[in-house]
Amino acid sequence: MTALNMNMSQPKIGIIMGSKSDLPVMQDAADVLAELGVNYEITVVSAHRTPDRMFTYAREAAGRGIKVIIAGAGGAAHLPGMVASLTHLPVIGVPVKSSNSIDGWDSILSILQMPNGIPVATVALNAAKNAGILAAQIISTADEQVVKNLIAFKENLKKKVEESAEEMKAPGK
Repeated sequence: MTALNMNMSQPKIGIIMGSKSDLPVMQDAADVLAELGVNYEITVVSAHRTPDRMFTYAREAAGRGIKVIIAGAGGAAHLPGMVASLTHLPVIGVPVKSSNSIDGWDSILSILQMPNGIPVATVALNAAKNAGILAAQIISTADEQVVKNLIAFKENLKKKVEESAEEMKAPGK
C-alpha cells in the first residue's frame, strides 16, 4: 500500500479518503496529528472504485502497526463503514461535503447510521481536525508523550480563548 505522504517512521494512524478531491478536508487530520507528534500515513482508498484496495488496506492495517483509521468520504460515503466491517481497529468517519453531495447530509447519514456490531465514530461535516484529535486521544491511552502533547494542545486552545476575551474587554471595543 503506497501512501501519498507519510509522517515520521512507523505510522500509528491511517488516514484514508475516497478520492484525492477529499484531501483539502482530510489534510486537517494530518496537520493536527503532526502537531501532536503522532505518526500517520495518508492515502486514497475508494470503497466503490477500488474495493480490493479497500479490503487490503483494512485487513492489513493492524499488522502494519496502525492503531486507528480515519476514513473520510463524500456522497454515499461507504468507505468508513466498509472499512469498519473489515477490521477490529477503531474507525473514525469524516463526512465530506462533496460536489455530488446533498449538502453533506448523505455523507453524514451514511457514516452515522451504522448497524449494530459495526461502530464508526463520526465527527461533524468536514471536521477532519476533530477526527485527528480523537485518534490521538485514543492512542494516548498507551502513549504518555501523546498525553503530554494533547494536554499542551488543549491548554493552547484555552489560552487563545482567554486572549480573545481580554481583547474584547479593551476600551473602545
